[in-house]
Amino acid sequence: MPVAIITGASRGLGRALAEGLAGRGWDLVLDGRNADVLRAAAAELERGAPPPVRVEARPGDVRDPAHRAELVAAAEALGGVDLLVNNASALGAEPLVPLAELSEEGLREALETNVTAPLALVRAVLPALRAAGGAVVNVSSDAAVEAYPTWGGYGASKAALEQLSAVLAEEEPDVRVWWVDPGDLRTGLYAAAVPDDPDFEARTLPEQVVPAFLRLLDEKAASGRYTAAALLEAR
Repeated sequence: MPVAIITGASRGLGRALAEGLAGRGWDLVLDGRNADVLRAAAAELERGAPPPVRVEARPGDVRDPAHRAELVAAAEALGGVDLLVNNASALGAEPLVPLAELSEEGLREALETNVTAPLALVRAVLPALRAAGGAVVNVSSDAAVEAYPTWGGYGASKAALEQLSAVLAEEEPDVRVWWVDPGDLRTGLYAAAVPDDPDFEARTLPEQVVPAFLRLLDEKAASGRYTAAALLEAR
């Protein structure tokens, strides 16, 4: 069975992607900072997936090198790594604030979570991905390419992740690298970013964009930047 590591998988988009992959028979290693929520999600996914799917919960912070090593070791124990989904994200401030109010600590947290940790995980699993002809999904944002007030720190980190992804795609022709903007989703992360958003209840649910990500896998799409909206429209 193919094996995927998904960070930020206890809820939101990561949880939805995990469900989509488990339903297709993927073994999973899931990361999340809330141990109880993550373990409950993993147990539910394993119960709902076709046997013999295995779902391993590994709580922790992706900024921690020891935790990243644990994720990789768990995947290797399941048989290797075919897909790495870097979904875990930090905003830098909750709710978001203008750059003039963004602390250095907050910016550092966003950069370490959204850029440094994904690169570290990529480096750790690259040999396995090369051998398997595997793929990396880096979850990005329209804030990486558009200037929105208060989204500066988060947007800067996602812009860095996109450039890192583009260079990785050039350097690793045997690994597909997809950086994907899922759109503004009805998730806890978005609610923390903009708690007074009047349109929150009308925003897209994470499970509604999962088919866009699965399409990349099904079609073995070329490395590049994608938006969930465009992938769904073209189906």
